[in-house]
Amino acid sequence: MPAQKGFLLLIPTPLGDTNIGACLPANCSDRILPLRVFIVEEIRTARRFLRKIGYQIPFDTVTFLELNEHTPQQEITSYLDAALQGENIGLLSEAGLPCVADPGNKAVALAHQMGITVKPLVGPSSLMLALMASGLNGQNFTFHGYLPVKPPERAKALKALEFNAQTKRQTQIFIETPYRNQALLETILSTCQQNTLLCIACDLTIETEFIKTQPVAAWKKSKENFNKRPAVFLIGNTD
Repeated sequence: MPAQKGFLLLIPTPLGDTNIGACLPANCSDRILPLRVFIVEEIRTARRFLRKIGYQIPFDTVTFLELNEHTPQQEITSYLDAALQGENIGLLSEAGLPCVADPGNKAVALAHQMGITVKPLVGPSSLMLALMASGLNGQNFTFHGYLPVKPPERAKALKALEFNAQTKRQTQIFIETPYRNQALLETILSTCQQNTLLCIACDLTIETEFIKTQPVAAWKKSKENFNKRPAVFLIGNTD
C-alpha cells in the first residue's frame, strides 16, 4: 500500500529585522518546528529564521533544498520526493510570503500536479500592506514586479502604468532592487504627470517604516532617500 503523501507548508517570514510575534501568528511556529525538509531561497537566511522561532532539530539532520531563479525544473521535481513518501515539507522565501514575487511558485505548481496538498500559513505581505496603507484603489489593482532597468524602457513602462491608473482607475504596484530605488524614483518624477498620485512604502513592519502618498509634484520637493531600503511603489488616479 503506497504511503500517504505529506503536504507542502508555505511558510511566511518577516519583512525585516523585527519581532517574530509582531508579524506571524503564534501557531505558525507550532506548524514549522516538526519539519525536517525545507525548500528555501537561501539556506543561510532560512537557518537564521528557524533559529529565531526556536527550531531545535540539529541542522546537520535537516534537508535544505535551494530554489531560486536558476534552479532547473527537473531538479525542483525531485524536491517533492519526500512528500510523495509521506513526509511534510516546508517552503520559505527570503522575506514575506512564499510564491509572491518569489520563485517558490514553481514548487507549488508541481505539488498540485503531483496531488500533494498545499497549506499556506498567514504572514506579512509587503504588497498588500503597502496597498492597504496607500489610500489608493484597493478594488482594482495590478502588480507588475520589476520594471525594466534601462531608463528609456523604464520610462515607457511607467507611461503605460500611469495610463492604466488614469483610464481604468487601477492602482499600479511595482518594486525595484533596493539599490536602484533612487534611479527608479527619478524616472517616475521625470516621466509621470504632476498630479499623478505616487505612494512609496518602505521598511514595512520595522522601526524605520515609511509610507506616504502624494502627487508627483509634491515628491519633487521631498528630500527622502530610499536607497538600499526595501520599498513598494504604487501609482494611482487622483479621483
